[in-house]
Amino acid sequence: MAEAQQQQPEEEEEEEEEEEEEQQQSSAEVTETDEGSEELKESVHTATTRPLLSTRSMSIVDPDDDSPNMIVYRKIEDVVTLIQDETEGVPIRTVKSFMSKIPSVVTGTDIVQWLMKNLSIEDPDPQFPPRSLPVTAEAMHVGSLIAAQGYFFPISDHVLSLKDDGTFYRFQAPYFWPSNRWEPENTDYAIYLCKRTMQNKTRLELADYEAENLARLQRAFARKWEFIYMQAEAQVKIDRKKDKTERKILDSQERAFWDVHRPVPGCVNTTEMDIRKCRRMKNPHRVKKSVYGLAEESTQSQSPVHTPLQLCRKGTKEDVKKEILFLNTQLDRHCMKMSKVSESLISYTEQYMDYDPFVTGQELPNPWTSDDPSFWDLEASKDPSLQRVKKWGFSLEEALKDSAGQELFLKFLESEFSSENLRFWLAVQGLKRMPQQEVAQRAQDIWAEFLAEGAPSSINLDSHSYERTNQNLKDPGRYSYEDAQDHIYKLMKSDSYARFLRSNVYQDLLKKKPDTEQGRRTSLEKFTRSVGKSLASKRLTGLMQSS
Repeated sequence: MAEAQQQQPEEEEEEEEEEEEEQQQSSAEVTETDEGSEELKESVHTATTRPLLSTRSMSIVDPDDDSPNMIVYRKIEDVVTLIQDETEGVPIRTVKSFMSKIPSVVTGTDIVQWLMKNLSIEDPDPQFPPRSLPVTAEAMHVGSLIAAQGYFFPISDHVLSLKDDGTFYRFQAPYFWPSNRWEPENTDYAIYLCKRTMQNKTRLELADYEAENLARLQRAFARKWEFIYMQAEAQVKIDRKKDKTERKILDSQERAFWDVHRPVPGCVNTTEMDIRKCRRMKNPHRVKKSVYGLAEESTQSQSPVHTPLQLCRKGTKEDVKKEILFLNTQLDRHCMKMSKVSESLISYTEQYMDYDPFVTGQELPNPWTSDDPSFWDLEASKDPSLQRVKKWGFSLEEALKDSAGQELFLKFLESEFSSENLRFWLAVQGLKRMPQQEVAQRAQDIWAEFLAEGAPSSINLDSHSYERTNQNLKDPGRYSYEDAQDHIYKLMKSDSYARFLRSNVYQDLLKKKPDTEQGRRTSLEKFTRSVGKSLASKRLTGLMQSS
């Protein structure tokens, strides 16, 4: 009862919030109520409530599927169906308090006791030595394995495990069972999180990791976030028309579904499958099932409990032929030898050896472990050191990352009358970091300056990139110029950058900076560097011999 006392204040707050929400809805629109709904509400208050679940027969599972996962799911669902039996199962009840009620719950103790009684856990197997775990601990272990698959879940915790105490648990609806082969997309998860933010209830507040996931998804789906928001808004309107008790149960079941497929950081994701199993079970004609019944670019909005399930079609002779063709194509792919990979890795390591503070000692103190910011001041200065100048010759990316290298490269391009390429590339980079409300106007400004007919700084684009960019600007976004930017970057890398490295501007800068500027290395620094090189060479030589 201690758990019930902790959960009752939260339920009371949710009850008050829901009453206020219903009062607002009644003032905005008039809803019809029938006698049947009144009788249903009375029965909820007076009688013991069974969960809004059906038996296993309602789950559409292919009986001929003999994959390892489906065999396990069938066994678990047999146990879960017995646990929910009205006569022999665990008593499912509504816990009432002074101002609220918690519908369709069982306690962790009830589940553990049922498992111990009905699964014969207390009877040791004569073929094996006695179990090292106590009987209760083993029952909790079995229950936690079932809970990890999402067949029942704690109503006030995101961690799916079974505890032998008064914690309240609720059974999952068969619609959300893993045997239905759910493969939820990130768009489904974004709709769910967005829907949670629209409902001002304590139980639906986002956890810290969920808020981070929502922000990450909002950046990833920036172009179609309006569509995701509309879908979430439509589902919230549908859910508000349901009975209060039913809505509370469905909210918790949906949350538990996502706790299985997008678990809390640190918890095991039970939906992941071994890559070898995925390869054997590959079916090119299999239809991915969306949790909310949404096609790739459809505008359908349905409640998850009313979305029809789709069966996965079994493989045919044509599918097997396509699979063989696909595998033969993979065999013909070009594979790089391990020796070549090792040589490339060794050369890369030696090239960046002087820039790794773990291998090569730095003259200036580390600003992260001391109060001396001299290192940062030197890196940000307009007068670059020899080490920085040498790094510009590694790649165009290194030259553009350094402010002094970027400025010098721009001056070189101005001398060749091709500075518009770099200015366009920098303008697109700035577009990606601008506030969202300024993106559309800035995108049009870039088009007018570099790509429009008669533009003052016209750049040379191929027809394909030009058409793609022109099409993207019908709905301007941060990445509308991605194709054009890649084309200009490759053009500078293959043409202008090579001439820049051979130019007098860069070569004179290398000559003016003596090698002594980086300081005379101490014997310890020389020893550290030589040891680092020898260790890297030995390790990679061993890999080459083993391959």
